[in-house]
Amino acid sequence: MRDLLNLNRLIFFTSVIEAGSFTVAADRLGVAKAVVSHQIARLEEELGVTLLLRTTRRLHATEEGNLFYKRCILILREAEAAYGELSLRSTEPSGTLTLTAPLDYGTAVVAPTIASYMQAYPQMRVDVIFDDSVSDLIADQIDLSIRVGWLTDTSHQARRIGTFEQILAATPSVAARIQADLTPAEACNLPWIANGALKNPFRWTFSRGQTEALTVEIRPIMMADKTPSAYACTLAGIGVSVFPDYLAKADMQAGKLVRLFPEWSLPQGGIHAVFPAARFRPAKVKAFLDMLVVAERQRMRESVTPSIL
Repeated sequence: MRDLLNLNRLIFFTSVIEAGSFTVAADRLGVAKAVVSHQIARLEEELGVTLLLRTTRRLHATEEGNLFYKRCILILREAEAAYGELSLRSTEPSGTLTLTAPLDYGTAVVAPTIASYMQAYPQMRVDVIFDDSVSDLIADQIDLSIRVGWLTDTSHQARRIGTFEQILAATPSVAARIQADLTPAEACNLPWIANGALKNPFRWTFSRGQTEALTVEIRPIMMADKTPSAYACTLAGIGVSVFPDYLAKADMQAGKLVRLFPEWSLPQGGIHAVFPAARFRPAKVKAFLDMLVVAERQRMRESVTPSIL
């Protein structure tokens, strides 16, 4: 049982998986290749399964090896978090913070927060991925993921840090061509730019007050592959589209975009911080999240949405 709890062997194993080579893993760990090979062999012997398949050209994990790797990552993260939480009760961030966020929210809110974070903690390194796809926190070794919208993955821990409003926007020139007394019920006749990154870009529900709601099925004149693409095309005056307030705010304040149907609201979305499952949060994550919460609250206080229709 003592051997099964040997964290060093788990480190050797995960290092080989991530490096794709015994030689590279040994170099990273600062030990001889023979030591790594011996530890992996002992691990396979103790578990009674083959974890790695080796040929003269490549190395890859078996199905059991991949499953075990995911469990090892969780165990090692827990161990790292526990030491970070308890050792000398240190609250000083250290090491590398790896985080991901959608491109639009990352650009508007996360990037300025990273700048403040690195000014406050110059010893830190930050690795960031701004992408609209959802990363695998375990496989990609992500410390913190910021997700915008509606959470569907319940396998991780999550904390809601804010909300955003969805806005139907257009350039002033496009808005000027829209009939002044048009209502959301007739919104299907607008020159829509559909956002392919959304779960359902063709169906929108507008509400007014607590009792009035209208659902519209749109017929887009254009389909964009992601939010930045739809936004660029809307700014170019091609048509109308729906965007989160944090993305449209600056251009609305500058008069480049206006809000359509200001008396009506679209469903609000949530902004969540998502973590790998663990009892403790490392100081580097806590410190960044504290700063992001402040930035998000400030953004919500300053949210302004000029309108026209």
